[in-house]
Amino acid sequence: MASIMERADENLLPSVYKEVSEAFNAGPTDLGYLTFIRNFVQALSSPLAGVLVLHYDRPTVLAMGTLCWALSTAAVGASHQFSQVAFWRAVNGFGLAIVIPALQSFIADSYLDGVRGTGFGMLSLVGSVGGIGGGVLATIMAGQEFWGMPGWRCAFVMMALLSSLIGFLVFMFVVDPRKTHKIIPHESIESSERDNLVEKGNAGSGLPSVWLESWRAMKAVMKVQTFQIIVLQGIVGSVPWTAMVFFTMWFELIGFDHNKSAALLSLFAIGCAMGSLLGGLVGDRMSRIYPHSGRIMGAQFSAFMGIPCSWFLLKVIPQSVDSWNTFAVTLFFMGLTISWCATCANNPMFAEVVPAKHRTMIYAFDRAFEGSFSSFAAPIVGILSENIYGYDPKSANLASGSKKEAFALSRGLLSMMAVPFGLCCLFYTPLHLTFQRDRENARLATSKEQEMT
Repeated sequence: MASIMERADENLLPSVYKEVSEAFNAGPTDLGYLTFIRNFVQALSSPLAGVLVLHYDRPTVLAMGTLCWALSTAAVGASHQFSQVAFWRAVNGFGLAIVIPALQSFIADSYLDGVRGTGFGMLSLVGSVGGIGGGVLATIMAGQEFWGMPGWRCAFVMMALLSSLIGFLVFMFVVDPRKTHKIIPHESIESSERDNLVEKGNAGSGLPSVWLESWRAMKAVMKVQTFQIIVLQGIVGSVPWTAMVFFTMWFELIGFDHNKSAALLSLFAIGCAMGSLLGGLVGDRMSRIYPHSGRIMGAQFSAFMGIPCSWFLLKVIPQSVDSWNTFAVTLFFMGLTISWCATCANNPMFAEVVPAKHRTMIYAFDRAFEGSFSSFAAPIVGILSENIYGYDPKSANLASGSKKEAFALSRGLLSMMAVPFGLCCLFYTPLHLTFQRDRENARLATSKEQEMT
């Protein structure tokens, strides 16, 4: 449920870009900066999740982050100046920074190596339900009024209330898998003994030991070559996904109404949800056949598919309301094939190349590096559309559509999607040489720690 609300919250603002643009007289570049601010703050704050999880239960950390983003979401809905929206989007990024790495390490600890891809696929599939629901709900509510309040503002307030409820439920009922390893009793005994020793060793040692332990964990994660390579591909691989926040605005500029735009985005989201699960299943299957390179090959295929799909969607299909069916089929197929990387390779491989206690830290640093660079994609799309391809915010007719501005925005999107997808595919290649060694080093370190305990 926390994953559902997290994805719904992420999709909320892009779904009402048109209404926010009208309310605050903002163009694509300004809207891109809103996404940039949230993603950049989220990236910079992500390592904090790794520090918090070393010393607090993950359900407590998840609840803290959920309440933080709920507060900021409500505040965005109540804002009357663009600067206020920007500030609260930054706070929203801080909350998401705490939640996402904790969720990922939670799943990594709950599944064994051979089925971990399926676990991450299920998390992504379930979370996508929230993404679809949040996007569709906001897009449909945006064109109406409720109790004299614009529909897009009501959507933000409603999402904040639901998020607060989920945060409370997480805090009250979720149990950290580190506390209950019922499947493997022997590991449970070792884990509890080790936890007791750590608690006794840290008792009375105060704040300096907290930061010392965090610093050691950070250094251990940063030295892993597989981590470095996945982060490198992730920096460019996240760029197209950040640029896609303009899809809703692009469809409405073509001339589609709220409902048809929401339907198109829903089909894409459904494709991504099913693709995430499919990618996890493919990754698990490939890892049994090719233990050291199966997951990597699956991710490279998925990244490569982003090139023809982006080209066909943004350049080949006529940008007309008569092309709705073609857009729908293309978006679904695109979502089904380009969404494998995280569940097929990245997340399962991260869990295998560091000891279990460092898992949250590795996911946190992945978000920090990838998010900080990819956050520039949204404003760059706006800048390219306005300064190079001729998008004019003043002449754009957001009510009935504007073919010229839709064309300009599509060219800006294509620039920030096709090339990064190609580079992402290329940057996966060195993993064929490093993954096996790093995984064996992590297993050796874990076995040594257990022997010492």
